[in-house]
This record gives sequence, structure tokens and C-alpha cells, in this order.
Amino acid sequence: MTVLTETLRLHALWLEGAEGGKRAHLGGADLTGADLRGADLRRADLRNADLRNADLRGANLKDADLTNAYLMRAYLGRTYWGEGADLRGADLRNSDLRGANLKDANLGGADLRGANLTRATRWSS
Repeated sequence: MTVLTETLRLHALWLEGAEGGKRAHLGGADLTGADLRGADLRRADLRNADLRNADLRGANLKDADLTNAYLMRAYLGRTYWGEGADLRGADLRNSDLRGANLKDANLGGADLRGANLTRATRWSS
């Protein structure tokens, strides 16, 4: 079992309030090219994490802290960032955010140059 797989397993337990669970602290981690499709990363610490070229399609990042994270060329389609996701200062250049739900995500100072925001939602209707 990889360290990342174990971290995600313990994080899932933590989210459930189960014994032995531990919040995912991945701040500053090198997750370049990681396959995180469908991962439940609610409330995870991903500050300054390197997620370049990572695949986070369908992941749940509600209340996750991605302050100053590197998400260049990441696949973020259908990702749920809402209600507290902190992307202040994140580098999202040339990332794929097609269909992402960015409702209530904090994008202050985020770099979205060249990002594909087709069908991405930002405000509730």
C-alpha cells in the first residue's frame, strides 16, 4: 500500500469520526501526476502541494485548503470545490476545470490563465 493510499484511507476514517482516523496533511507534498479521481479530500490540508498534471476528476474538495497549491495542467473536471475550498494564490494555469463546481470557493489571487472553464459553475442559481 502506498503512503498516499494509506493517507486517504485514514482521512476517510477521520471524516467518518471513526477510531484511528487522521486528517490528510499533504501540505507541500509532491503529488505531481497523482491519480486522485473521485477522492474524498474534504477538509484536507493541501497547502503548497504540487498537483501539477494530477487527475482530480470527480474529487470532493469541500473545505479543503489548497492555498498556494500548484495545479498547473491538472485535470479538475466535475470536481467539487464548494463551500469553503480555499484556492487563494493557487496556480491553476492551463488546468482543465470543465464542469467543476466552484460554488463558494475562495479564488482570491488564483491564476486561471489558460484554464478551461467550460460549464464550470461559480454561483448558485
